[in-house]
Amino acid sequence: MIRILRKIITTLIAESRGRGLYYTVVMNLSHAVGILRAYLNKLLYFNNIKSSIFSLQANSRIEAFSKHARIDIGKFVFIRKNASIRVDHHGELHIADKVFINDNCNINCVYRISIGKNTKIAPNVSINDHDHNFKHFTDEHLIMGEVIIGENVWVGSNVVILRDTVIGDNAVIAAGSVVKGNVPANTLFLNKREKSYIQYA
Repeated sequence: MIRILRKIITTLIAESRGRGLYYTVVMNLSHAVGILRAYLNKLLYFNNIKSSIFSLQANSRIEAFSKHARIDIGKFVFIRKNASIRVDHHGELHIADKVFINDNCNINCVYRISIGKNTKIAPNVSINDHDHNFKHFTDEHLIMGEVIIGENVWVGSNVVILRDTVIGDNAVIAAGSVVKGNVPANTLFLNKREKSYIQYA
């Protein structure tokens, strides 16, 4: 316990020197409020959420809309502003330790989504483990699949990750990519883009 307190004090002193005392206090108050919001969400969905200490910043929300929904959040997960995490039906969402989820991200889970430890997710990322059954191949309303994101993955801004996707450890997903299928570990994934100009007048 003393070692943890010493580390906290050392970190605060270092932050104060770099940012200034005022901004360090404001930033850490924001973190404290985020942790409080996280615990309020955990109380609201006490049957669904299993977690350690994590932070849920302003206007972000976690919703569980089924008694079967399961949400497992690891230590020191940080979810920034305006993120929406929704788990429905028999969905299982696993977010491992020290995952960072940036502003305006959407995670929609009705089957299974897993995010490995130390993964960083940039703003405006959308992760879905299902599609709407618009072709009506079956009587089911949704077509479900699994999304597995490995450890130490970097997901760039405005990425869309679709069902039946596995992203290996240490992979980097380039900004604006649409991902479906397997992404090997230790690779950079990007959708090829070609500029084209069509004369209309």
